[in-house]
Amino acid sequence: MNNRDSDTFAATALLDMPRVAKRLVALAVDTSLCVLTVWLALCLRLEHWVRLEPVHGWAMLGSVVLALPLFIRFGLYRAIFRYAGWNAMISLVQAMALYSLFYATLFTVISVPGVPRTVGVIQPMLLMAFVGFSRVAVRYWLGGLYRLALQRKELPGVLIYGAGAAGRQLAAALARGTEHRLLGFLDDDDRLQGNSLDGRTVYPPTALPELIEGLGITDILLALPSITHQRRLQVLESLRHLPVRVRTMPGMSDLAAGRVSLSDVRELDIEDLLGREPVTPDAMLLQRLVHDKVVLITGAGGSIGSELCRQIAACRPRTLLLVENSEFALYQIHHELTALVGAQVDPLDVEEGGVVPPMAVTLVPLLASVQDEERMAQIMQTWRPHTVYHAAAYKHVPLVEHNPVQGLRNNVWGTWVCARSAQAAGVGHFVLISTDKAVRPTNIMGASKRMAELVLQALAAEPGSTTFCMVRFGNVLGSSGSVVPLFRQQIKNGGPITLTHPDITRYFMTIPEAAQLVIQAGAMAQGGDVFVLDMGQPVRIYDLAKRMVELSGLQVKTALNLTGDVEIQTTGLRPGEKLYEELLIGDNPQPTQHPRILRAREEFRPWSEFQQTLKTLDEALKAQDVPAARALLQCCVQGYQPTGEVVDWVHSMSFHDTAPRQAQRLH
Repeated sequence: MNNRDSDTFAATALLDMPRVAKRLVALAVDTSLCVLTVWLALCLRLEHWVRLEPVHGWAMLGSVVLALPLFIRFGLYRAIFRYAGWNAMISLVQAMALYSLFYATLFTVISVPGVPRTVGVIQPMLLMAFVGFSRVAVRYWLGGLYRLALQRKELPGVLIYGAGAAGRQLAAALARGTEHRLLGFLDDDDRLQGNSLDGRTVYPPTALPELIEGLGITDILLALPSITHQRRLQVLESLRHLPVRVRTMPGMSDLAAGRVSLSDVRELDIEDLLGREPVTPDAMLLQRLVHDKVVLITGAGGSIGSELCRQIAACRPRTLLLVENSEFALYQIHHELTALVGAQVDPLDVEEGGVVPPMAVTLVPLLASVQDEERMAQIMQTWRPHTVYHAAAYKHVPLVEHNPVQGLRNNVWGTWVCARSAQAAGVGHFVLISTDKAVRPTNIMGASKRMAELVLQALAAEPGSTTFCMVRFGNVLGSSGSVVPLFRQQIKNGGPITLTHPDITRYFMTIPEAAQLVIQAGAMAQGGDVFVLDMGQPVRIYDLAKRMVELSGLQVKTALNLTGDVEIQTTGLRPGEKLYEELLIGDNPQPTQHPRILRAREEFRPWSEFQQTLKTLDEALKAQDVPAARALLQCCVQGYQPTGEVVDWVHSMSFHDTAPRQAQRLH
């Protein structure tokens, strides 16, 4: 316990005493000061340190007998010392004036044998100074520390779950801060329970309900960096029904670099709620297609594309080509990667035969649209990459549903353009980032991604040196439009949390894990492969929202609980949205050498037939004939079932504008 905590503890203990006890303490202090000042007066009079004799006791007794009744009479013990001001000091002066008169009369005028007469004059002056100083000191000490104690009492009461090294480091960080009031630890180890760490008790988790009410606990900080995800899920499940806010520390890998700080404490993310055990990536698969090679990533500034850039840059490719249509997104990822890989290499130095450090990575930011065939061909021919990761796509279901022509152009033609350019440039591997929404889609976005898969499957069956494959997975956490940050903000605002449907479920995976699996899957491709990532168990979004509310220390407001804090409202499914997502069109996926990656063999049409389908679709899109495009998608995308009418903004406005004119012509 540091000095400030000791002072605060002492002040709080004194201030929490009954008023009678406080007055007795004040009387004891003043009695001591009477004795002390008599001795000092004797020392000053005799000019040496005096050894007290029995005869001096009369002077001390007289001081106490005269001073204390006068102090009581003038209300010095009724005043609250920490608020003592000018009026209290006037009362002290008046009491001391009478005391001086009586004391001097007794020991100076009348005199007591063995007590020098000058003591009757010196001692009242010393007592005045000492008593006055004591009141001022108490005012500043108790006043400041009392306010500090009150402020600390108003801080959130915190228990740290985990009394190990991380918990102790976090406790030290809390002691240095002024944002929380640490009240103890929780730990499952019965050998620690009941013991004290830095003055704080270690409690069993089963005692938490009583502690919340008894100690005023508002927050639980999880300091369990080394436990499994399954155990973490069990701990969170035991806490979520309690009226406390739960936050967590990072994992062991994040703590290895140094001490724990309060900035390391973060809100719970969905990965904390899923209970998925991470799988260590296969270093050989990660390196196979990227290390010391020229790698191109389309959509380099997007959620998946940017994480692919980070993961691949860490594998030290020779050249990393960043293709992005958004200038700002390209600037951001290029700036980040430049700091990540260290010294930047100028591509012109490489072309002109300059000396390149052996572990340097050449970063080339390229503004381009994947629909621009001339630009993509130029880029491919100039650098002739070994591997292409095609992550550029429009992925937001409602937006693509309202803008289907652009969605199909970007997702289908963009893939076709990039694939043909890659073939012509002799690219070794081409990996498409796909989605679970391509399986039996109910929306244009999912159908467009399945069409993109069909393009690559058809091209893979044709003669050529490029190995095409695609990797299909579900929602990634932290991507644009992810529900977790949206829910957290809605909870912070007091609600309501908005869901499209109470039964909607989704698969989830972290962006780094998805990117690593994409790289590893591409390294296992043989041509035309459809890789499916093991996403674990699907999550019911309503349950996710409810758990996030409860782990924030709040209650869900329902018809049965009208006093709840946050309401969960359903707004209805959006155009093209479906309740459940799937990862496979067919059955019996085949395992691969990686436990989280499966290989699916799914039906496709040969290029000679599919080429005509693309041509017909192109004509429909040029004519802005969205109903015809949807009908064609239904013919060639297995399981595509649109859920409603065409909601394309342009088509809808054109229909409303032309209908009145047609009616006028009929009249």
